[in-house]
Amino acid sequence: MADLPPDDLSRLTAVELRDALASGELSARESTEHFLREIESRNKHLGAFVMVTAESAMAAAHHADQLHACLVREGRSQEQALLHGMPTAFKDLTDVAGVPTTHGSAALEHKPAPEDGALAATLKGQGVISLGKTQVPEFGLTAYSENRIAPPSRNPLSLGRSSGGSSGGSAAAVAAGLVPFAPGTDGGGSIRIPAGACGLVGLKPGRGVVPSGASAGDSAGLVVAGPLARTAADAALLMDALIPRDQAPDGGYLANVGRAPEPLKIGLSLDSPWAGTYPFSVEPEAMDALARGTELLEKTGHTVTEAAIRYDNRYPEAFTTAWTAGVGSARIAPQREALLTPLTRTFRRRAQQRSALKLNEALGFLRQFEQDTITQYAQWDVILMPTLAQTPRPIGWFTGGGHSGEPWPSEWAGDADEDYKRQCEYAPWSSMVNVCGLPAISVPVHATVAGLPMGIQLIGRMGSEVLLLQLAAALEAA
Repeated sequence: MADLPPDDLSRLTAVELRDALASGELSARESTEHFLREIESRNKHLGAFVMVTAESAMAAAHHADQLHACLVREGRSQEQALLHGMPTAFKDLTDVAGVPTTHGSAALEHKPAPEDGALAATLKGQGVISLGKTQVPEFGLTAYSENRIAPPSRNPLSLGRSSGGSSGGSAAAVAAGLVPFAPGTDGGGSIRIPAGACGLVGLKPGRGVVPSGASAGDSAGLVVAGPLARTAADAALLMDALIPRDQAPDGGYLANVGRAPEPLKIGLSLDSPWAGTYPFSVEPEAMDALARGTELLEKTGHTVTEAAIRYDNRYPEAFTTAWTAGVGSARIAPQREALLTPLTRTFRRRAQQRSALKLNEALGFLRQFEQDTITQYAQWDVILMPTLAQTPRPIGWFTGGGHSGEPWPSEWAGDADEDYKRQCEYAPWSSMVNVCGLPAISVPVHATVAGLPMGIQLIGRMGSEVLLLQLAAALEAA
C-alpha cells in the first residue's frame, strides 16, 4: 500500500482499502477526498449519483481520523469499527439523515430525511462514510434506473446501455470505481440484475438474514439488503458489517469466503415462472455465460445436471399484485399524480382499484408457491441459470424513449404493459427467488465480443450465503 499513488486508490479492492484505513497507512480524509474527486470527474457521464454529500462526507472523515488517533494513542485499536473510514453510497430509496430521499419520483416533495434509515444507521455504525445518494427507478419498481428527476444511470462498460435496476446507480458507482462497494436492496432482482449488467458480484441474502433490509409496505416479505462488490471477498466484508456478530457464521463471512466448498450437486434450469405469460428467448451471450459457468463449476469439482422445475402459471399475476401493492398506498398529492412515470401511474391506479381480498389471495398463493418451489429445488444443493436472458439493454429500451439500440414503434412509447413485459423477458429468473426467501448470487463469468459482462445466478438453500460467496470466490479463482 505504501508505494501506491493516491490516484490509484480506486484500483484497491474493498478489503485492501479497509486494511489500509485500519492500519493508518491511509487516512479517511485522503480516501474520501480521492473518491469525491473521482465522482466529480466521472459522474456527469455515468449518472450514478443523484446527490453528492461532499461536505458531510469530509466532516465524517475528519471525525473518523480523530477517533482512529485516539484509539491508537490509548492502545484500543481493536475497538475500531469494522469499516472505519470506508466510503460508500446509498441508493435513493434509503433514508440518510439530512439528505432528501427522492425515491426517484418527481411526484414527491424532496425533504431532507430527519434521521438515518435502518440500513444507513447499521453501516454508519460500522464506520462507513456516505458520499451521497445513487440513481434508482421511480419507487424502485423497474429493472432499469431511469426516472424524471435526474439523468439515467449508465453502464460504465458501455455508456449507451443501462446499469440495471433498481440498485443501478450503486452498481454503476462500484463498477466504475467511484466507491469500493455499496449496499443494495433486492425485492425482485434489484441487486442481481444490476450486478449482472455491470459485471459485479451481487448477493441477495435470504429473507430475514439482514435485519436492516426490511421495507415498509412489503406485505409479501420480498425486500432484503445485500452487497454489490467487485469481488466475492469484498461482498463478504460488507456482509460482515450488515449482520449482527451473534448472528454471523463462525468467524464471519470474510474469514470463510476463501474456503473451497465440498462437491455440490447443482441443478441447471432455464425454466421460469414468467414463461407462460411472457414467452422469452435466451440470447446466445447468456447461453455462453451459462456454458462458461457450468464449465468452471465442473472444473472446481461440482456436478451439474439438468433440473426441470415446474412453476404454477398463476405466478405472474400474483407476483405483480404483491410487487405493486405498495405504490398504490404511497402518499402523493392529487395534483402531482401527472408527474409519475407511465409505468408507475398505471400500476398505482390498478393497485388502488384492487380489493384487499385480491391482495390477500395473491399473498396466499405466493406462500404456497414458495413451499412448492423450495420442495423442487431441494433435490439439488444449488440451482444454476444465467443472471439475465439478454445483454445489458440500451438506455430508453424499456420505456420507448427511442435512444440508441432498438427504439420502440412510436405507438408503444410510454406503454406500461410493454415496458413491464420487456423487463420480465430481460430478467425472468429473479423475482421467484424473493418470493421463496432464498439467498442467490450473481457472478460475472463471461464477456461478449463487445466487452459486455454476462453472469450466472446461483440459488442456494436457506442459510447458504457463505456457500454462495465461496462458490463466487472459486469461480473468480478459476
